[in-house]
Formats: sequence, structure tokens, C-alpha cells
Amino acid sequence: MEGPPPQISAKSLDDYLEQLSRGVFQAGISWRVVDAKWPSITKAFHGFKVERVARMTDRDIDALVQDERVIRSRPKIAAVVHNANELLALERAGGFKKHLKSLPEYEELATDLKKRFKFVGDSGVYHFLWTVKHPVPEWREWSRAHGMDWEAKVKASSAKRKPRGAVRSGSS
Repeated sequence: MEGPPPQISAKSLDDYLEQLSRGVFQAGISWRVVDAKWPSITKAFHGFKVERVARMTDRDIDALVQDERVIRSRPKIAAVVHNANELLALERAGGFKKHLKSLPEYEELATDLKKRFKFVGDSGVYHFLWTVKHPVPEWREWSRAHGMDWEAKVKASSAKRKPRGAVRSGSS
């Protein structure tokens, strides 16, 4: 993925589920793969209609695991169903948007969301909150604090890829 992901103004619980699910499916997989399969994933999850996804059964999950048009990870598919149920529970307990605002510190909110939702880690929470326009720390500062210094990794990676025969400074 080039640059930051696009942000949306979540208008419904369905929008929140879709954005949360993107991070679930992306875990350990290239964004390109997720983006390529996203239309099929969206269709498989009924347009991320929270009520419909929450009612999906083990049989429905097993059927999706066999569907080559989607990312066929049973734990990830089951996580989306679980997460739909969690969103509904929070909505019924006073509202999901209200819940997001109830924990003013980013790290406290991130910890809460990682406990409630399956297949959502540090990067997934950050991505989710960023895409739904919830306040998040500055990316470079946050990534370094969470052991994900992407700039250092890119520099190290490009240093390893120097062409053969290239003269490195300090060599004779």
C-alpha cells in the first residue's frame, strides 16, 4: 500500500465492521492481495451488514473457507463474525461511537479494542482508527514506539540490495 490508507466517515455500524475487517484480512498478507479480493470478500460478507454477518453460522464459515474468491483463512473469517457480534454488543450497550470516545487515551482504547476483537493487533487497531477518522498518534512516532520503525527497515533493506561491485564508503 502506497501512502496512508484512505479515510472514511463511518455512517453506520456496517462501515465500522468493513474497516475493521480489512485489517483482519490484511494480517500477514500483502495489501495488494486483500485489495484484489476485497469485492468478493465484501459480497461473501453480505456487504458487511453487521446483523447478517453476526448471524453467520459455522456452516457458513466452512463454506467461505472453500470459496477461492475470498481469503480462505478460517480463523480470519470466524474473527469477522465474532467482531460483528462484538460491535452489536457495544452498540446495544450504549453505542459503538460513544464507546470509542469513552477511552480518551489512544493506548487505553487500543488495548480495549485488541481484547474485544479477534485478529486485531497493534497495526490493525491503528489502521482501523485512522481509516474511521478517530484520533491516532503521529504514524512515525507510533510505529517506533511499537517496534515497527518502517523507515529503518526500508533503509536497511535498500542497503542490502546494493549492486554487486558497488563501492561502499570506507572500503579499499
